Amino acid sequence: MEHKAGFVNIIGSPNVGKSTLMNALVGEKLSIITSKAQTTRDRIMGIVNGDDFQVVYSDTPGIIKPGYMLHESMMRSVDTAFTDADVILFMTDIHETTLKDSTIIPKLNKIKLPVLCLINKIDLAEQEEVAKKIAYWQSQLEKADIMVLSALNNFNVEAVLEKVIEILPPSPPYFPKDQLTDKPERFFIAEIIREKIFERYKKEVPYSSAVVVESFKEEKKLIRIRAEIIVERDTQKGIIIGHQGKALKKIGTLARVKMERFLGKKVFLELYVRVNKDWRKNDRALKNLGY
Repeated sequence: MEHKAGFVNIIGSPNVGKSTLMNALVGEKLSIITSKAQTTRDRIMGIVNGDDFQVVYSDTPGIIKPGYMLHESMMRSVDTAFTDADVILFMTDIHETTLKDSTIIPKLNKIKLPVLCLINKIDLAEQEEVAKKIAYWQSQLEKADIMVLSALNNFNVEAVLEKVIEILPPSPPYFPKDQLTDKPERFFIAEIIREKIFERYKKEVPYSSAVVVESFKEEKKLIRIRAEIIVERDTQKGIIIGHQGKALKKIGTLARVKMERFLGKKVFLELYVRVNKDWRKNDRALKNLGY
């Protein structure tokens, strides 16, 4: 039987459910999912293997108009998604009417790669509205196949996977068959902490935060982790730490519980907070933080 393999890049606006789809397709929670937009900052790769196929999914940051150097770095990874894919999954949802980046549609119509347009969250709409949305995207995207789904409820996710496998090119696997992602454990530890910050805080604090894992030491029965939360202002540092350190302790507790599930081992977590003024606008700081 011929083996198929390829890189499948997921692009779309913030909050259309890209990360939810990524996690549903891979069967593991690799991407941050919160109610806030722009939580994904890196391209996160998830690998799905079968006897005769390997799909390498990549969840890109949501398409936005850059307001900081950090945003520019995020959008560069979206641009790269057009050049290193075998298949593009363009994700929208039942509510989206306009894209913040007007160049995306022309790019999708111009590229020679297969494009699947996925209309998410159809569980939130009546059948007539879904039909109108399908017709709209058919008029916008000349060559794309249109599919509807509810990633949150796992409706039609399997059909998306089957369609992707159908159009993958013949190829041997790119990664070992037991590999789930290209990211190291430290990356996911930082993402877990960042996810808890997004869940616990409002307004600017989550977007002004970054996380660096300073040390990751695995012992026989315990993993010792030291991580630093980077913020832009002293006031933000005070908010994250909270009165008598209670807010930071809560973040640590929530993150540790999830880390233990993810790593399958007990975790001792130390969290610290440091101010790096305007790090989102500083090229050197962004490079040091891996953006």
